[in-house]
Amino acid sequence: MKKIVLIEDDADLFALLKYNLEKEGYFFAGSQTGKGALDLCKRERPDLVILDIMLPDSDGLEICKAIRSHPELANIPVIFLTARATETDRIVGLELGANDYIVKPFFVRELIARIKIQFRGQAQPTRSLKVGALELDRNACRVYLGGEELTLTATEFRLLEFLMSRPGVVFSREQLLNAVWGHDRAVTDRTVDVYVLRLRQKVEKDPTNPLYIRSVRGFGYSFNENGGSGSPEPAAEGANAAR
Repeated sequence: MKKIVLIEDDADLFALLKYNLEKEGYFFAGSQTGKGALDLCKRERPDLVILDIMLPDSDGLEICKAIRSHPELANIPVIFLTARATETDRIVGLELGANDYIVKPFFVRELIARIKIQFRGQAQPTRSLKVGALELDRNACRVYLGGEELTLTATEFRLLEFLMSRPGVVFSREQLLNAVWGHDRAVTDRTVDVYVLRLRQKVEKDPTNPLYIRSVRGFGYSFNENGGSGSPEPAAEGANAAR
């Protein structure tokens, strides 16, 4: 099921769109301010973003640019929903990376139709990730080890999902903080170590000799796609470390 993030400051319009999008069967997340919009998108990993331009505390154009410049969000379709109606406004919006530009007032059915156009031909994301006995169900937000469900916090789930979906890539603690906790955070690099330790205690047969979540000395952490084989993966060399 597709997830849509809405950034819209008009409370009545926000509620109307939330109702109609959920009625159409979409997962919904949103904010009525622009502050934290990028972090919201990084946290929710939506399939599409609907974005107002004239927000009370932010410029929607700048938010779109930030989405397009972020490696994990760059390919997400963005639809501008705005009262700016001039030809210049439309051109600027599209040149900044928007996939569509809808001017207020508009018909909700037209917006739904344009959303469906963006989803045509998109590959369906993998519903679950499985390595050895470890399985993560993205839709249900559940994790199983050997068929038994594990109890994970929301942050532990996001951290594990982020690592499992990018096997073999070495991430620094700062990269993991930005991806999982976002920029609006009051945590430190040590937080990553604590959460990795907690995850290992839940998903590793021997947390002191981890097979799934590997440490790369001097760089950070990586998920071992061969973790289920029962043999440790050699630590990555510095040349392969994520910048």
